[in-house]
Amino acid sequence: MNDLNFVIITGLSGAGKTLAMRVFEDYGYFCVDNLPPALIHTFIDLCRQSIKRINKIVLVIDIRGGGFFDKLFESLKEMGDLGFHYDILFLEASDEVIINRYKESRRRHPLAFEGRIVEGISSERKKMAKLREAADYIIDTSFKKPSELKEEIVFRFIEREKEEQLIINLVSFGFKQGIPLDADLIFDVRFIPNPFYIDELRPYTGENLKVKDYVMKWPESQEFLKKLYNMVQFLVPYYIREGKTQLVIGIGCTGGRHRSVAFTNEIAAQLKADRNKVIVDHRDIDKDRS
Repeated sequence: MNDLNFVIITGLSGAGKTLAMRVFEDYGYFCVDNLPPALIHTFIDLCRQSIKRINKIVLVIDIRGGGFFDKLFESLKEMGDLGFHYDILFLEASDEVIINRYKESRRRHPLAFEGRIVEGISSERKKMAKLREAADYIIDTSFKKPSELKEEIVFRFIEREKEEQLIINLVSFGFKQGIPLDADLIFDVRFIPNPFYIDELRPYTGENLKVKDYVMKWPESQEFLKKLYNMVQFLVPYYIREGKTQLVIGIGCTGGRHRSVAFTNEIAAQLKADRNKVIVDHRDIDKDRS
């Protein structure tokens, strides 16, 4: 059971539970909002039996469940008896902040009904008191910006997962086809001598050994590769600190078949050797043969 990473997000309405759920989603958790507590065990069984086993789960459970909410402690006891470990994250905020958030969103508090928001908040605090006492983590979002709440969640839940890393997506491309729209960084290798103009190399791509050797034999190629690698290694810890889960780096040449492919493969090999999680995509390798 220890391979299951199971988090329950709960707390006061308007305290930021939806934002918290989205943070977990960004880090690959399977998230379900407003699941009836009685179905927790059944849901987890389905996740564990799925073809692509799901072992990172977040459930948002709160007062919106109405009568179902009262079954939460019974369901959690059952999970504990079966050997499942879970963490409870409880979010709260001051009455004033919650009232202002509801006024801004123009939504109705789930317990306000015909009454005022402040009455709904008071009722909810009483109903959630026992769950708050059982929580593993309590975060007051009254004075937190969304980015600060994300940072705290990442620190408390994500960074403790040793296997989690920033995913570096390396995309080779041709400027003739346009730059990758999702790229965070773009590098241009069109200053390197082009193997397209070598008759015996033109039919092949940067994945061919002779093409790669031609592209990488120039002093400027070696110097650029060194500087590019050092820059990526410098940036990665800071992107992780900011809570970024994916970095997309585009490396472009004219057509996207020779120089950009060779450079992408070379930088990917070095980053993988340094135990970075790297995904390579040669976007235009089969597009431009002119």
